[in-house]
Amino acid sequence: MPASAALTFRKTSLARTAAIALLMLSAAGCATKRDVQTTGSIPTRVSAASLETMNATELSNAERSIGAAYARNPKDRNTGLQYATVLGMTGKNGQALAVMQQVAIAHPTDREVLAAYGKAQAAAGQLEQALATINRAQTPDRPDWRLYSAEGAVLDQLGRSEEARRKYRLALDAQPNEPTVISNLGMSYVLSGDLRTAETYMRNAAGQPGADSRVRQNLALVVGLQGRFAEAEEIARRELSQQQADANVTYLRSMLSQQNSWAKLADKDGKAKPAGTN
Repeated sequence: MPASAALTFRKTSLARTAAIALLMLSAAGCATKRDVQTTGSIPTRVSAASLETMNATELSNAERSIGAAYARNPKDRNTGLQYATVLGMTGKNGQALAVMQQVAIAHPTDREVLAAYGKAQAAAGQLEQALATINRAQTPDRPDWRLYSAEGAVLDQLGRSEEARRKYRLALDAQPNEPTVISNLGMSYVLSGDLRTAETYMRNAAGQPGADSRVRQNLALVVGLQGRFAEAEEIARRELSQQQADANVTYLRSMLSQQNSWAKLADKDGKAKPAGTN
């Protein structure tokens, strides 16, 4: 393969992997699920945190239950938000976007609704539209750090990394040491091929008191992209049951095997070349 073609391949596969991490891992976690302790029906109103800890069967049940409630009253704000969230977590991004369009029509000035609509647009690949929607939700007199972080994630997908990082830093000014923002900042450096800087931010994020498993799995992803898969697997398995760990490692392997991205990036001594080098 010519050097220029190899460089393009590395940048493409790395960007695709990191893009998935930005838009999916930060929203739903890296296949991190709790062991199921109870069985039964899923209530139509559950917290976002509860959704993030559900296994595949529970998410499927939640989708049916919340979907039925949404069908009965598609203008209900909370039901619509929850239904779009669970649809996104099960990979139905187009349907999630359609739901959020309806919720946004019914609640055109609700900042939380507009923010969720923007994220749904981004997940469906409508990046410019997502940016416009998130900007509509943000207000200069009452800026929301979550919107700054979401805007940064979209800007990163558009290749506007310097602008994205400015948004992440505005978010951190408003919410110092917020691990999800630091993690997104780290992913920004993944997208630009600077894996060592990315790892520094990821380790910082993972070390914050409020860091959860999603942040640690992003660290595992960055370590794995540098060819240190044994270390990445060890990170992915920390603080998890065997069932959870196996799910995380399987997910991590699938992320890193996309077009053999981590293997293509690793050089002979196990360190990755940044995507901007030959």
